[in-house]
Amino acid sequence: MTNPAPTIRRFIASTLIVSCATMGLPMTAHAGIVSTDAVQSSAATASDPSTAPLAQRAQVTAFLQRADVRQALQQQGVQADAAVQRVNAMSDAEVAQLAGRIDHAPAGGDVLGMLFTIFIILLVTDILGLTKVFPFTRSVR
Repeated sequence: MTNPAPTIRRFIASTLIVSCATMGLPMTAHAGIVSTDAVQSSAATASDPSTAPLAQRAQVTAFLQRADVRQALQQQGVQADAAVQRVNAMSDAEVAQLAGRIDHAPAGGDVLGMLFTIFIILLVTDILGLTKVFPFTRSVR
């Protein structure tokens, strides 16, 4: 029986050579001229009071005033008043981005994704024989 290691090494080496060679190629960016009408129409749609910068800044400040958020900030070593001062120092675009992230954040965070990641890591280490956590896996060693 032949040893497959040289074939695998050759395949991996050629794949790495191709990927490293293509990393040096310049990437192109395409940009167009924005007309005044397009800018004015986007400014008109942004004049909605629910998305106004003052409303977004008030939303972020109200979020930082919640007791659970203050407690979480203090656990991280951040004073809530300092966080509010930082929000007041942010530009309108930064506050809008932060308000959007608060609106779309899941209530429990990404707990399910974190648990799934930990499960996969433990499963792989179990299969590789580095740990013995799950009884339904067989080690390759």
